[in-house]
Amino acid sequence: MSAEASAPEAAAAECLESPKPSGVEPGSPSYSLKPLTPNSKYVKLNVGGSLHYTTLRTLTGQDTMLKAMFSGRVEVLTDAGGWVLIDRSGRHFGTILNYLRDGSVPLPESTRELGELLGEARYYLVQGLIEDCQLALQQKRENLSPLCLIPTVTSPREEQQLLASTSKPVVKLLHNRSNNKYSYTSTSDDNLLKNIELFDKLALRFHGRLLFLKDVLGDEICCWSFYGQGRKIAEVCCTSIVYATEKKQTKVEFPEARIFEETLNILIYETPRGPDLALLEATGGAAGGGGAGRGDDEENREHRVRRIHVRRHITHDERPHGQQIVFKD
Repeated sequence: MSAEASAPEAAAAECLESPKPSGVEPGSPSYSLKPLTPNSKYVKLNVGGSLHYTTLRTLTGQDTMLKAMFSGRVEVLTDAGGWVLIDRSGRHFGTILNYLRDGSVPLPESTRELGELLGEARYYLVQGLIEDCQLALQQKRENLSPLCLIPTVTSPREEQQLLASTSKPVVKLLHNRSNNKYSYTSTSDDNLLKNIELFDKLALRFHGRLLFLKDVLGDEICCWSFYGQGRKIAEVCCTSIVYATEKKQTKVEFPEARIFEETLNILIYETPRGPDLALLEATGGAAGGGGAGRGDDEENREHRVRRIHVRRHITHDERPHGQQIVFKD
Protein backbone atom coordinates (compact mmCIF):
# COMPACT_ATOMS: atom_id res chain seq x y z
CA MET A 1 0.00 0.00 0.00
CA SER A 2 1.35 3.44 -0.93
CA ALA A 3 2.10 6.21 1.53
CA GLU A 4 -0.70 8.35 0.05
CA ALA A 5 -3.25 5.63 0.63
CA SER A 6 -2.23 5.12 4.25
CA ALA A 7 -2.37 8.84 5.16
CA PRO A 8 -6.13 8.98 5.98
CA GLU A 9 -5.81 5.87 8.15
CA ALA A 10 -2.92 7.45 10.01
CA ALA A 11 -4.92 10.64 10.61
CA ALA A 12 -7.88 8.65 11.90
CA ALA A 13 -5.62 6.61 14.17
CA GLU A 14 -4.11 9.80 15.52
CA CYS A 15 -7.59 11.13 16.37
CA LEU A 16 -8.62 7.86 18.01
CA GLU A 17 -5.44 7.68 20.10
CA SER A 18 -5.70 11.28 21.26
CA PRO A 19 -6.34 11.73 25.01
CA LYS A 20 -10.02 11.74 25.95
CA PRO A 21 -11.38 14.64 28.00
CA SER A 22 -11.86 13.90 31.67
CA GLY A 23 -15.30 12.57 32.61
CA VAL A 24 -15.88 10.74 29.26
CA GLU A 25 -17.27 7.24 29.75
CA PRO A 26 -15.61 4.27 28.02
CA GLY A 27 -17.15 3.55 24.65
CA SER A 28 -18.41 7.12 24.12
CA PRO A 29 -17.31 9.14 21.06
CA SER A 30 -13.83 10.59 21.35
CA TYR A 31 -13.04 14.28 20.96
CA SER A 32 -9.80 16.19 20.72
CA LEU A 33 -8.78 19.78 21.19
CA LYS A 34 -6.15 20.85 18.69
CA PRO A 35 -5.39 23.68 16.30
CA LEU A 36 -6.98 23.25 12.90
CA THR A 37 -4.37 22.72 10.22
CA PRO A 38 -4.26 25.87 8.09
CA ASN A 39 -3.45 23.79 5.02
CA SER A 40 -6.79 21.92 5.23
CA LYS A 41 -8.88 23.01 2.26
CA TYR A 42 -12.27 21.79 3.46
CA VAL A 43 -13.87 21.93 6.90
CA LYS A 44 -16.71 19.81 8.29
CA LEU A 45 -18.83 21.66 10.84
CA ASN A 46 -21.30 20.27 13.35
CA VAL A 47 -23.26 23.23 14.67
CA GLY A 48 -25.71 22.03 17.28
CA GLY A 49 -26.37 18.84 15.28
CA SER A 50 -26.68 20.67 11.95
CA LEU A 51 -23.90 19.49 9.59
CA HIS A 52 -22.21 21.87 7.18
CA TYR A 53 -19.35 21.41 4.70
CA THR A 54 -17.41 24.50 3.63
CA THR A 55 -13.92 25.83 2.94
CA LEU A 56 -11.38 27.64 5.04
CA ARG A 57 -11.45 30.43 2.50
CA THR A 58 -15.13 31.05 3.25
CA LEU A 59 -14.62 30.94 7.01
CA THR A 60 -11.60 33.23 7.04
CA GLY A 61 -12.57 35.66 4.28
CA GLN A 62 -14.07 38.23 6.69
CA ASP A 63 -12.92 39.45 10.09
CA THR A 64 -15.30 37.40 12.24
CA MET A 65 -15.12 35.03 15.16
CA LEU A 66 -15.07 32.15 12.68
CA LYS A 67 -11.86 33.54 11.20
CA ALA A 68 -10.26 33.49 14.64
CA MET A 69 -11.43 29.91 15.17
CA PHE A 70 -10.20 28.55 11.84
CA SER A 71 -7.02 30.53 11.26
CA GLY A 72 -5.01 28.26 13.57
CA ARG A 73 -4.79 30.85 16.34
CA VAL A 74 -7.20 29.07 18.70
CA GLU A 75 -8.02 25.46 19.37
CA VAL A 76 -11.24 23.94 18.12
CA LEU A 77 -13.12 20.87 19.33
CA THR A 78 -13.28 17.99 16.84
CA ASP A 79 -14.73 14.51 17.07
CA ALA A 80 -13.32 11.24 15.82
CA GLY A 81 -14.87 11.80 12.39
CA GLY A 82 -13.09 15.12 11.96
CA TRP A 83 -16.23 17.23 12.48
CA VAL A 84 -15.54 20.55 14.16
CA LEU A 85 -18.07 21.02 16.95
CA ILE A 86 -19.66 24.41 17.63
CA ASP A 87 -21.99 24.55 20.61
CA ARG A 88 -24.59 26.77 18.99
CA SER A 89 -27.98 26.39 17.33
CA GLY A 90 -27.61 25.47 13.68
CA ARG A 91 -30.96 26.93 12.63
CA HIS A 92 -29.47 29.99 10.92
CA PHE A 93 -25.88 28.87 10.44
CA GLY A 94 -26.48 28.15 6.74
CA THR A 95 -27.51 31.79 6.31
CA ILE A 96 -24.32 32.87 8.09
CA LEU A 97 -22.22 30.77 5.68
CA ASN A 98 -24.06 32.11 2.63
CA TYR A 99 -23.40 35.66 3.78
CA LEU A 100 -19.69 34.87 4.18
CA ARG A 101 -19.68 33.39 0.67
CA ASP A 102 -21.67 36.05 -1.19
CA GLY A 103 -21.67 39.16 0.99
CA SER A 104 -25.49 39.31 1.06
CA VAL A 105 -28.43 37.00 1.75
CA PRO A 106 -32.23 37.18 1.55
CA LEU A 107 -33.44 38.02 5.05
CA PRO A 108 -36.36 36.23 6.75
CA GLU A 109 -39.78 37.84 6.51
CA SER A 110 -40.73 36.93 10.07
CA THR A 111 -39.72 39.48 12.70
CA ARG A 112 -38.99 36.67 15.17
CA GLU A 113 -36.69 34.84 12.75
CA LEU A 114 -35.01 38.10 11.82
CA GLY A 115 -34.29 38.71 15.50
CA GLU A 116 -32.87 35.18 15.85
CA LEU A 117 -30.59 35.72 12.84
CA LEU A 118 -29.42 39.03 14.34
CA GLY A 119 -28.47 37.18 17.55
CA GLU A 120 -26.44 34.62 15.59
CA ALA A 121 -24.73 37.33 13.54
CA ARG A 122 -23.74 39.10 16.75
CA TYR A 123 -22.37 35.86 18.21
CA TYR A 124 -20.18 35.20 15.16
CA LEU A 125 -19.32 38.93 14.85
CA VAL A 126 -20.48 39.19 11.22
CA GLN A 127 -20.73 42.97 11.18
CA GLY A 128 -22.26 43.39 7.73
CA LEU A 129 -25.07 40.96 8.47
CA ILE A 130 -25.67 42.64 11.83
CA GLU A 131 -26.24 45.97 10.10
CA ASP A 132 -28.55 44.41 7.49
CA CYS A 133 -30.68 42.75 10.16
CA GLN A 134 -30.89 45.91 12.26
CA LEU A 135 -31.98 47.95 9.24
CA ALA A 136 -34.62 45.38 8.29
CA LEU A 137 -36.00 45.30 11.84
CA GLN A 138 -36.16 49.10 11.94
CA GLN A 139 -38.07 49.19 8.65
CA LYS A 140 -40.51 46.59 9.94
CA ARG A 141 -41.11 48.61 13.10
CA GLU A 142 -41.78 51.74 11.04
CA ASN A 143 -44.11 49.88 8.68
CA LEU A 144 -46.00 48.30 11.56
CA SER A 145 -46.47 51.60 13.34
CA PRO A 146 -50.15 52.59 13.08
CA LEU A 147 -50.92 55.57 10.90
CA CYS A 148 -52.95 57.12 13.68
CA LEU A 149 -53.91 56.15 17.21
CA ILE A 150 -57.50 56.75 18.34
CA PRO A 151 -57.93 56.40 22.10
CA THR A 152 -61.30 55.18 23.37
CA VAL A 153 -62.58 57.18 26.31
CA THR A 154 -63.85 55.03 29.20
CA SER A 155 -64.57 57.70 31.83
CA PRO A 156 -64.87 61.50 32.18
CA ARG A 157 -61.65 61.54 34.19
CA GLU A 158 -59.78 59.79 31.41
CA GLU A 159 -61.18 62.27 28.90
CA GLN A 160 -59.93 65.21 30.97
CA GLN A 161 -56.49 63.63 31.25
CA LEU A 162 -56.30 63.13 27.48
CA LEU A 163 -57.39 66.71 26.81
CA ALA A 164 -54.85 68.07 29.29
CA SER A 165 -51.96 65.95 27.98
CA THR A 166 -52.11 67.10 24.36
CA SER A 167 -51.34 70.41 22.68
CA LYS A 168 -53.31 69.46 19.56
CA PRO A 169 -56.92 70.38 18.90
CA VAL A 170 -59.25 67.47 19.65
CA VAL A 171 -62.20 65.93 17.82
CA LYS A 172 -64.35 63.53 19.85
CA LEU A 173 -67.16 61.37 18.53
CA LEU A 174 -69.59 59.93 21.07
CA HIS A 175 -71.71 57.13 19.67
CA ASN A 176 -73.78 54.80 21.81
CA ARG A 177 -76.61 53.16 19.91
CA SER A 178 -77.94 51.32 22.96
CA ASN A 179 -78.57 54.59 24.81
CA ASN A 180 -82.11 54.91 23.47
CA LYS A 181 -85.56 54.14 24.88
CA TYR A 182 -87.44 54.55 21.59
CA SER A 183 -87.23 52.79 18.28
CA TYR A 184 -85.07 54.25 15.53
CA THR A 185 -86.28 55.67 12.25
CA SER A 186 -85.53 53.74 9.09
CA THR A 187 -82.53 55.90 8.16
CA SER A 188 -80.98 56.22 11.63
CA ASP A 189 -78.74 53.15 11.52
CA ASP A 190 -77.39 54.16 8.13
CA ASN A 191 -76.73 57.72 9.32
CA LEU A 192 -74.99 56.47 12.47
CA LEU A 193 -72.63 54.40 10.34
CA LYS A 194 -72.01 57.41 8.11
CA ASN A 195 -70.98 59.46 11.15
CA ILE A 196 -68.56 56.74 12.23
CA GLU A 197 -67.13 56.44 8.70
CA LEU A 198 -66.66 60.20 8.50
CA PHE A 199 -64.84 60.13 11.83
CA ASP A 200 -62.45 57.47 10.51
CA LYS A 201 -61.82 59.42 7.29
CA LEU A 202 -61.11 62.65 9.19
CA ALA A 203 -58.78 60.76 11.55
CA LEU A 204 -56.76 59.46 8.59
CA ARG A 205 -56.65 62.85 6.91
CA PHE A 206 -55.74 65.00 9.94
CA HIS A 207 -53.98 62.45 12.19
CA GLY A 208 -50.79 64.51 12.34
CA ARG A 209 -52.57 67.74 13.29
CA LEU A 210 -55.55 66.74 15.44
CA LEU A 211 -56.14 64.26 18.24
CA PHE A 212 -59.20 62.08 17.66
CA LEU A 213 -61.07 60.48 20.58
CA LYS A 214 -63.88 57.94 20.52
CA ASP A 215 -66.42 57.68 23.32
CA VAL A 216 -68.80 54.71 23.45
CA LEU A 217 -70.04 55.10 27.03
CA GLY A 218 -71.57 58.58 27.06
CA ASP A 219 -75.20 59.52 27.57
CA GLU A 220 -75.77 60.66 23.98
CA ILE A 221 -76.46 58.53 20.92
CA CYS A 222 -74.35 60.43 18.39
CA CYS A 223 -72.57 63.67 19.24
CA TRP A 224 -69.42 65.40 17.98
CA SER A 225 -67.31 67.63 20.26
CA PHE A 226 -64.48 69.91 19.18
CA TYR A 227 -61.78 71.17 21.58
CA GLY A 228 -59.04 73.75 21.24
CA GLN A 229 -56.39 74.59 23.83
CA GLY A 230 -58.08 72.40 26.43
CA ARG A 231 -61.63 73.80 26.19
CA LYS A 232 -64.69 72.86 24.18
CA ILE A 233 -65.15 75.06 21.12
CA ALA A 234 -68.17 73.49 19.43
CA GLU A 235 -70.58 70.60 19.64
CA VAL A 236 -72.73 68.98 16.96
CA CYS A 237 -75.49 66.71 18.23
CA CYS A 238 -76.89 64.40 15.56
CA THR A 239 -79.95 62.96 17.29
CA SER A 240 -83.55 64.13 17.68
CA ILE A 241 -86.93 62.83 18.83
CA VAL A 242 -89.65 62.72 16.19
CA TYR A 243 -93.33 61.81 16.42
CA ALA A 244 -94.37 58.99 14.17
CA THR A 245 -97.87 57.53 14.11
CA GLU A 246 -98.90 57.37 17.78
CA LYS A 247 -95.35 56.82 19.02
CA LYS A 248 -92.03 58.57 19.40
CA GLN A 249 -88.91 57.61 17.46
CA THR A 250 -85.27 58.55 17.65
CA LYS A 251 -83.70 59.92 14.53
CA VAL A 252 -79.98 60.12 13.83
CA GLU A 253 -78.88 62.83 11.41
CA PHE A 254 -75.71 63.08 9.33
CA PRO A 255 -74.77 66.80 9.09
CA GLU A 256 -71.62 66.12 7.10
CA ALA A 257 -70.98 69.70 5.99
CA ARG A 258 -71.31 71.10 9.52
CA ILE A 259 -68.98 68.44 10.97
CA PHE A 260 -66.37 69.09 8.33
CA GLU A 261 -66.65 72.84 8.88
CA GLU A 262 -66.14 72.54 12.64
CA THR A 263 -63.16 70.27 12.06
CA LEU A 264 -61.55 72.92 9.88
CA ASN A 265 -62.43 75.62 12.41
CA ILE A 266 -60.45 74.05 15.24
CA LEU A 267 -57.33 73.84 13.09
CA ILE A 268 -56.73 77.48 14.02
CA TYR A 269 -55.97 76.28 17.55
CA GLU A 270 -52.92 74.28 16.45
CA THR A 271 -50.40 76.95 17.47
CA PRO A 272 -49.77 77.44 21.20
CA ARG A 273 -49.81 81.22 20.87
CA GLY A 274 -53.59 81.27 20.41
CA PRO A 275 -56.07 81.42 17.55
CA ASP A 276 -55.76 83.77 14.63
CA LEU A 277 -58.38 86.51 15.18
CA ALA A 278 -58.79 87.21 11.48
CA LEU A 279 -59.47 83.54 10.79
CA LEU A 280 -61.85 83.40 13.73
CA GLU A 281 -63.83 86.28 12.30
CA ALA A 282 -63.87 84.71 8.84
CA THR A 283 -65.21 81.41 10.19
CA GLY A 284 -67.69 82.97 12.59
CA GLY A 285 -65.67 82.08 15.68
CA ALA A 286 -65.46 85.69 16.95
CA ALA A 287 -67.74 88.68 16.69
CA GLY A 288 -66.82 91.29 14.13
CA GLY A 289 -65.79 94.80 14.99
CA GLY A 290 -62.79 96.28 16.68
CA GLY A 291 -61.67 99.17 18.82
CA ALA A 292 -62.39 99.29 22.53
CA GLY A 293 -64.85 96.40 22.47
CA ARG A 294 -62.31 93.87 21.18
CA GLY A 295 -61.15 92.87 24.67
CA ASP A 296 -64.71 92.12 25.86
CA ASP A 297 -65.39 90.08 22.75
CA GLU A 298 -62.28 87.97 23.31
CA GLU A 299 -63.20 87.39 26.95
CA ASN A 300 -66.71 86.27 26.01
CA ARG A 301 -65.36 84.05 23.27
CA GLU A 302 -63.25 82.14 25.80
CA HIS A 303 -66.44 80.84 27.43
CA ARG A 304 -68.56 80.43 24.31
CA VAL A 305 -69.38 76.99 22.89
CA ARG A 306 -71.16 76.61 19.57
CA ARG A 307 -73.84 73.96 19.99
CA ILE A 308 -75.60 72.77 16.88
CA HIS A 309 -78.23 70.05 17.26
CA VAL A 310 -81.66 69.07 16.15
CA ARG A 311 -84.39 70.24 18.51
CA ARG A 312 -85.38 67.46 20.86
CA HIS A 313 -89.15 67.41 20.30
CA ILE A 314 -90.60 67.98 16.87
CA THR A 315 -94.36 68.18 16.57
CA HIS A 316 -94.68 66.84 13.03
CA ASP A 317 -93.74 63.64 11.30
CA GLU A 318 -91.04 63.30 8.67
CA ARG A 319 -91.97 64.70 5.32
CA PRO A 320 -92.61 62.35 2.37
CA HIS A 321 -89.44 63.30 0.57
CA GLY A 322 -87.23 62.90 3.62
CA GLN A 323 -86.99 66.65 4.22
CA GLN A 324 -87.34 67.96 7.77
CA ILE A 325 -86.98 71.35 9.36
CA VAL A 326 -83.85 71.60 11.48
CA PHE A 327 -83.73 74.10 14.32
CA LYS A 328 -80.46 75.50 15.63
CA ASP A 329 -80.01 76.91 19.11
